[in-house]
Amino acid sequence: MSRPGVLCFAFPRASWPRAIRSPAWLLRTPARPHSTQAPKPLFDKILVANRGEIACRVMRTARRLGIKTVAVYSEADRFAQHVQMADEAHCVGPAASSQSYLNVDRILDVIHSTRAQAVHPGYGFLSENAEFSDRLHREGVTFIGPPASAIRAMGSKSESKYIMQDAKVPVVPGYHGDNQDPAYLKDQAANIGYPVLIKAVKGGGGKGMRIVRQPKDFDMMLESSRRESIKSFGDDKVLVEKYLERPRHVEVQVFADKQGNAVYLYERDCSVQRRHQKILEEAPAPHLSPEVRAQLGQKAVAAALAVNYEGAGTVEFIMDYDTQQFYFMEMNTRLQVEHPVTEMVTKTDLVQWQLEVAAGNPLPLTQAQIPLVGHAFEARIYAENPANDFLPDTGPLVHVATPPTGKVTSDTVRIDTGAVQGDQVSVHYDPMIAKLIVQGRDRAEALRYLCKALQEYQVVGLHTNINFLRSVVSHPAFVSGDVETGFIAKYEQELLGAPKAPSPLAVAQAALALGALSDANVRLDASSTDASSPWHSADAWRLNGCHQESVELVQSGASGARYTARLVFVEEGKCRVQITLPDESAIDFQSIDCRIQSVTSTIPNYTDAGVGAHSQLGTTVKLVTTLADRTASAVAVFTQDKVAVFSEGERADFVLPKPAYLDSNASEAAGSVKTPMPCKIAQVMVQAGENVEKNAPLVILEAMKMEHVIRAPFAGVVKEVYYQVGDMVPENKSLLAMEGNEAAE
Repeated sequence: MSRPGVLCFAFPRASWPRAIRSPAWLLRTPARPHSTQAPKPLFDKILVANRGEIACRVMRTARRLGIKTVAVYSEADRFAQHVQMADEAHCVGPAASSQSYLNVDRILDVIHSTRAQAVHPGYGFLSENAEFSDRLHREGVTFIGPPASAIRAMGSKSESKYIMQDAKVPVVPGYHGDNQDPAYLKDQAANIGYPVLIKAVKGGGGKGMRIVRQPKDFDMMLESSRRESIKSFGDDKVLVEKYLERPRHVEVQVFADKQGNAVYLYERDCSVQRRHQKILEEAPAPHLSPEVRAQLGQKAVAAALAVNYEGAGTVEFIMDYDTQQFYFMEMNTRLQVEHPVTEMVTKTDLVQWQLEVAAGNPLPLTQAQIPLVGHAFEARIYAENPANDFLPDTGPLVHVATPPTGKVTSDTVRIDTGAVQGDQVSVHYDPMIAKLIVQGRDRAEALRYLCKALQEYQVVGLHTNINFLRSVVSHPAFVSGDVETGFIAKYEQELLGAPKAPSPLAVAQAALALGALSDANVRLDASSTDASSPWHSADAWRLNGCHQESVELVQSGASGARYTARLVFVEEGKCRVQITLPDESAIDFQSIDCRIQSVTSTIPNYTDAGVGAHSQLGTTVKLVTTLADRTASAVAVFTQDKVAVFSEGERADFVLPKPAYLDSNASEAAGSVKTPMPCKIAQVMVQAGENVEKNAPLVILEAMKMEHVIRAPFAGVVKEVYYQVGDMVPENKSLLAMEGNEAAE
């Protein structure tokens, strides 16, 4: 059913969020190689069978080219940005992907009712679904992607290995056969030699992938891989490969047209990963010789030609860190998440290339015409908690402030996103909030731009990986280009170190912001509406002495450091602030000139958590403080019982004092094992009365299309299990109760 209320013409372009408008790099029209034939016209209307940032990304190019767009959305995405950005939008089912974005019949109904001529699948969902491509072909609708035969050939990791061997592309040693008997697979793993990698045959994005370092873990890892694979891809077949201890993940962007032409647009290094998923990519790959770069490109093109490929594709290689010997890993038959870094260094619009090729036109450039200019990075901004094993987070984007784009040149900073302030990050979909892309004349300059942009990126309302990314890109090994897929594990302690102590000025600014917020509440509560009444004013005026306030702030996180700020308002706009540090030492700011620029409520009262300042959830206070000759701007964002302060390029998070009656932790049972995020119960592996060892698997959770194993925190007895398979469970809820068993210890 269409929703005229969200048609894009109701939203003038100037009113779109800045991160969703067309950036300068999209305004180029690529030169077309010499051809005696007139170019074929592009489509009048396309349907974008996806959501989030990639849907918005496709729509930007389509709009620039004068192509109308149709959005599909789930009930959970009713107010999503891609819905607002499209020319028309249609609901295709409930929140679950299997009933909406993977609902082929419903999407085909929308295609017919809107008379869309082509479908752009983005990445994920139906982008590598050969059956969907076949159905579109039978319906006379163009699939903006490769032919179904190429998807099938490269979608099977086992079959693709044989094709690559025939095409003289080197492959990783392993077993890629049809025998899926667990005992046989375990024997093959022994023949290959541990450690081995179990991979879903039709996998991608790290799903269905497990590293097995010793035989005793093989059976459990195989079962977990298959379970995750069947949920993500509808197929539980796996392959087993040798796992390289110091590999680099280097991939090549390829493009082919219907006339048999194929080119490569150089390579990307995607080695910095967590949970087998990329978080940082760069182009070109650092420290590659021109000979290796050329060999990578040539082998990637050979891989594409071997399956009569058409459109955008990425050939992924695993490369030995020391020897730079590379092996074919897989081919992704779609546009990659990290395609923007290639666009930046080759000055191309790959979505436009896809549209041109799908319409039957030749590639816009020949291999010799494709430039390689400068260096680019992409950082993926995720809703996740790095300190808690990178588990995904959900909730409202209470406050979002992005770095300015195009600061130095038109292409310095680019942001691709499908979410803005006020949107919700849902448990149903991938937790990526945005992609931050920068380019410089060389790697050092691009890295400098990236560090500055991450410093300016502000997200409040849920956990993000922004501070973690800052730690990664400033690490000496990363700065030098010393990257491999074990980078995060190797430097984990340094990258996830104790939170930095807030500056005394940040503590003072947090207290001043809280004071401003409390003052605003008090003014609202003035006991008289008569402006001439002395009770109309609620400014804490005293006949003798200055108004004083004392605020206790606790640093969020493991440190729990306590700070006390005593505010003494000496005159209008000026305040004396005394800070007591955790070590009981004190810092006295004699006279701070504090000017409150604004107090705004971004998502007012989205939960009921008390009175006074605590009722102003989602409130942002912008202030400027001057101490002597030092002036600093700050932004303080209040959420539930916390405040985040952004000041001088740093972020400080504090827990605010909370009334005792709001303390919900007092009733929690000791020994309970809790959910680290909102999730669905995938498997319960224990029952009440069972003895378990420390670190034994208890429950397997499913969240955002990934599985997470909850293990026993100590040896003991399971007293009670609170949930069953299939139950949806909120964050921080007890899954089961355990009692310590001293004998087991």
